[in-house]
Amino acid sequence: MAHEPSAPVATDAPLTRVVRNDTGPIYTVLVVDDEAPVRDFLQQVLTAAGFAVDAAVDGPSALEAISARPPDVVLLDVHLPGTNGFDVCRRLRLDRATRLTPIILVTGWTDRATRVEGLDAGADDFLTKPVDTLEMLARVRSLARMKQFTDSLDTATDILLTLACMIEARDGYGEGHCHRMANYATALGRATRVSEADNLALYRGAFVHDIGMLSVPEAILRKDGPLSAEEREHVKSHPVIGEGFCDPLRSLRPARPIVRWHHEHLDGSGYPDGLAGDAIPIAAQIVGIVDVYEAVTSHRSYQRRHSPEEAIAILREQVARGWRRADLVEAFASIIQTRSSSDGEASA
Repeated sequence: MAHEPSAPVATDAPLTRVVRNDTGPIYTVLVVDDEAPVRDFLQQVLTAAGFAVDAAVDGPSALEAISARPPDVVLLDVHLPGTNGFDVCRRLRLDRATRLTPIILVTGWTDRATRVEGLDAGADDFLTKPVDTLEMLARVRSLARMKQFTDSLDTATDILLTLACMIEARDGYGEGHCHRMANYATALGRATRVSEADNLALYRGAFVHDIGMLSVPEAILRKDGPLSAEEREHVKSHPVIGEGFCDPLRSLRPARPIVRWHHEHLDGSGYPDGLAGDAIPIAAQIVGIVDVYEAVTSHRSYQRRHSPEEAIAILREQVARGWRRADLVEAFASIIQTRSSSDGEASA
């Protein structure tokens, strides 16, 4: 790529016109530019506006700075020595820790091809040199607020996933129940060739499928004898309550059908909505199968622990009763058999 056309740093005198952001949170901006006058000027403008500012001179130093102090927004010059801004942008989008970090590409080129390449690389916005500082501040603030909102959603999701792990101990499951559920479900999802997005929903949905059990008193969960009709209805309410927990969290919304419908049966005899056949999403059917397997292979106060072979036999009985899809159960049986064989070889 040819060197960008030279341009003045900015179109106005920002240091006398910037309104300082004293009332809101302090956002961190990383300025990446190999030209010291441009880099220093942008730092001054952003600092005067109330931002915390870090700076980097090239791609490697930018990645180091992001690792040391993750920014809320990256102002990234396209033309950098060695690794250019497009490449840095791509690397940030491939890293789970930075894939949602807002990136504004700064360029002296205004042609369509540059913008298309920037969008393909994952940029959120563009600024054209000479930079209009008021426009820059408005865009940085907007993207920083969006980053804060996204971070809050991720934090809430993490909290819910932690609560799901607490439930496994409260409900009498062995340690690692949630992780096993998620791993079994995604393995069955891959075996049945669900999409990548659906498999992510499977992982999260299987992890939090019983989050609604938080509403069930521990006395019911730990009861040795049979449950009363009222107690059974209380337990059967957990899918609806669990869906409600997931609803406000954007990252868990694709998992809502799993949480609500993993106790539905193909013949319509399940709960909470009595869905039948293809009305039950395949992801919910997958988690339903894995849930039965995990339930019967775990030691509980009211049942003995079944072997993997016995658990698969129970699932096949449910196929005969019209509750499960035979192809899904047999695919899951193959997964269990393969893992059992691998474990046996590893211990031999």
